[in-house]
Amino acid sequence: MQEPSEQGTPETELIDPERHVESFRQAREARRSELVEDYVELIDDLIGDGGEARQVDIAARLGVAQPTVAKMLKRLCEDGFVQQRPYRGAFLTEAGRRLAAQARERHRIVERFLRALGVSPETARRDAEGIEHHVSAETLEAFRAFAARHGGA
Repeated sequence: MQEPSEQGTPETELIDPERHVESFRQAREARRSELVEDYVELIDDLIGDGGEARQVDIAARLGVAQPTVAKMLKRLCEDGFVQQRPYRGAFLTEAGRRLAAQARERHRIVERFLRALGVSPETARRDAEGIEHHVSAETLEAFRAFAARHGGA
């Protein structure tokens, strides 16, 4: 139960329906794009490390079953982010590489911001993995500016 403020009303008031809908719409869109971004970023990392991204490696790193990866790779192919080659791994298209770079930069900004707040490196890395998908461009820019002013690593 919320504590009343000095005026006797709850600290948090219910906002108007249009603003409320927009908040939830933004959160739903972020959740939908989160998996896509995580996959393309990981595929890019695996390609950079070993030349290709195999389903077994993606599954191991994401902690999911290979059929889950296969389903998502099919979706990524349909969306134009990935190309698959028989008996080889998944490879990013130009659109996939752009998306991976954008996701990686968002992650770095959030992680630097958290580090500038004094969050430990490991916690900042883990927390940035979720936050990066749910901040607006305006908030991301504020994070970037704050980290720059306060020496975020």
